[in-house]
Amino acid sequence: MLLTADTLLTGAELLRPGWIDLSGDRVAAVGAGAPPRPADRHLVTVVPGFVDTHLHGGAGANFSSASHAETVTAADLHRSRGSTTLIASLVTTGPGELLNQVAALADDVRAGVIEGIHLEGPWLSTVRCGAHQPALMRDPDPAEIDRLLGAAEGTIRMVTIAPERPGALAAIRQFIDAGVVVAVGHTEATYEQTQAAIAAGATVGTHLFNAMRPVDRREPGPVIALLEDPTVTVELITDGVHIDPAIYRHVTRTAGPDRVSLITDAMAATGMPDGRYHLGPVQVDVAGGVALVGGTDTVAGSTATMDRVVRFAVAHCGLDREEALMLVVRQASVNPARALGLPGGGLTPGAAADLVALDSDLAVAGVMRRGAWVVEPAGPSSKSVF
Repeated sequence: MLLTADTLLTGAELLRPGWIDLSGDRVAAVGAGAPPRPADRHLVTVVPGFVDTHLHGGAGANFSSASHAETVTAADLHRSRGSTTLIASLVTTGPGELLNQVAALADDVRAGVIEGIHLEGPWLSTVRCGAHQPALMRDPDPAEIDRLLGAAEGTIRMVTIAPERPGALAAIRQFIDAGVVVAVGHTEATYEQTQAAIAAGATVGTHLFNAMRPVDRREPGPVIALLEDPTVTVELITDGVHIDPAIYRHVTRTAGPDRVSLITDAMAATGMPDGRYHLGPVQVDVAGGVALVGGTDTVAGSTATMDRVVRFAVAHCGLDREEALMLVVRQASVNPARALGLPGGGLTPGAAADLVALDSDLAVAGVMRRGAWVVEPAGPSSKSVF
């Protein structure tokens, strides 16, 4: 299949006009200018499929339900909004339940519904619990970690740990030795404790600024330690709720174009009406699209999909439209894939045929995953995005 576009972003370069030749589930070739043969379809803008490495559900479904049907339901919603690669995040729960959840989701990874599992807890700070139940949080236990790794059979891609918990540094090394990416998050750690976690192997900051000790003039805390280290990729939820646009711009300038990953942190209410939902065992009330822990003013994940966080980032990064889209494509596709060692994240020869077609308003017009249309574009268009 040969596609042409007014604008084609590969993740490394911008081609205007551009073309992409697909063979089966792979990219065969890309190029600028006239295509090598007549195109099968012409599109406005084509970008790599979005890679969402932190989300909990959607369309009324929770990954923590350990239900194949709910996993498929949530995945289908996010794929329709451009996320061709998904890492299912699990919230804090008891040891037995967590083990069951991991075993069930491991089957979904093997079936190709999702690409991996993220354990966001239970080794977190009760002071920075967010939408996690403090009573279920605990110190890392090597035996429990071994059981989880055994049940996962290589499907756990990332874990989030508060480095100040007793045994955290040993747990970081245990996960690293098993090939799992370790993130620092939901933490009251000091600057020095965060540095120690990075030295032990942590390479991601979980939703920077959120559920994290704030910056103080005499105690920089985890935010500064994570931003300072060039080996660390930091997550940002650019949904218009979790961080101010100025924070997004500042972090992008500080960390550079290759160290920011955009995520949704989406929960079951994503794609659903306002009302009462659950994030794991925690009750969540959604009003005006904003999710709060029941009876509190604590934000509990988001109701965003990746197309929304991409549009927000493009609109607020402070660059012109062309530069903004080039930057945000890296943040939404290339950087998260690299941070977790996932395939894809770019449209280059040999890469997976995962792409998103965008219209002139940057709304999703089509989604392809592994060479097959998840959302087929309605028809050709010659209107340029710029």
